[in-house]
Amino acid sequence: MGFRVRVKYLSSNIRVRVDAVPLPSLCIGDYFRVERPILQAPIGSLATVGLAAAVSNAGGLGSLALTWTDLNLAVDRVRALRAATSSPFFVNFALAFEPHALQHVLDAGAPAVTFSWGLPGELTKLVHGSGAAVGVQVGSLAGAKSALDDGCDFLICQGVEAGGHVQSSIPLRELLHVVVAEACGIPVIAAGGLADGADIADVLRLGANGAMLGTRFVATTESHAHPAYKSLLVESSCRDTVLTSCFNGDWPLALQRVLRNRTLNEWERAGCGPPGRRPGENEVTVRQTDGKAIMRYDDTPPNAGMVGDVLSCCLYAGTGVEKIQSIMSAQALVYELCSDAAAALGGSGSQAP
Repeated sequence: MGFRVRVKYLSSNIRVRVDAVPLPSLCIGDYFRVERPILQAPIGSLATVGLAAAVSNAGGLGSLALTWTDLNLAVDRVRALRAATSSPFFVNFALAFEPHALQHVLDAGAPAVTFSWGLPGELTKLVHGSGAAVGVQVGSLAGAKSALDDGCDFLICQGVEAGGHVQSSIPLRELLHVVVAEACGIPVIAAGGLADGADIADVLRLGANGAMLGTRFVATTESHAHPAYKSLLVESSCRDTVLTSCFNGDWPLALQRVLRNRTLNEWERAGCGPPGRRPGENEVTVRQTDGKAIMRYDDTPPNAGMVGDVLSCCLYAGTGVEKIQSIMSAQALVYELCSDAAAALGGSGSQAP
């Protein structure tokens, strides 16, 4: 599959407008305060220490996805991130899988843990016992009630517009209204299809305490996404995204929102068959830098250094993708998002130092 490379890369030292009238800061209980209420979603293998550190150092809240990370590597990454920033960050575990590294990354100093695709239950006490905050991603009002009963410190309200593995079946703004009311002052983070300052301003008006962006941070210089994938994000529109079960990998019950590509088109043309009856499913699509083969229906997105038909891989993207106009540094992006959100809320901007 061909692609056009027509991406604007913005220098990391570009002077961008930041909020002269700041957005409200985000306070997570008595644990920590986030200067700018912008969270970088835990975008799987595309999240790097450099990306998370840049977001946190810019006043947002960076993150690492550690569900599938080797235990020792997970600890090394948390230690490296602590060395790269004195600001808070969080790590994420999808509870569809056993969180093997949880205690170890808490011992390494992770200041907050978020859980998705399940409820933490007794894990809440484990995290709190290590002095860290607990966030839970929810996709329904019932899920929010259960997460609050488990004692979480903040909620991540995900709408069906989200890219990646989608836990929700409800549009964000419809769900956000009822989750905020149920939370009764517990911070609520909006997620799903958010990509610019106007989106952030919109969810803040609706009562959210912060906004989580995933696809937009994939398209930054620090993310580990393949350059061809980043380029395609800039070229795509919301009409190119599809909610599907095509790329199920080792997670068969999770739907994904992705960009339409050749693999998806051929699967649909063949009638959307189950594993064992899908066209080309024994084909190697790409190889990683260590030579490991990635098969056609794997849920691994294109990472930097992969070789092969990278745009036939799983291309996660939320519905806000069409608002991505360029690839820029994470720091510049956080500043731009804040400036634009403040302007949309009636504030004004100033030049970054």
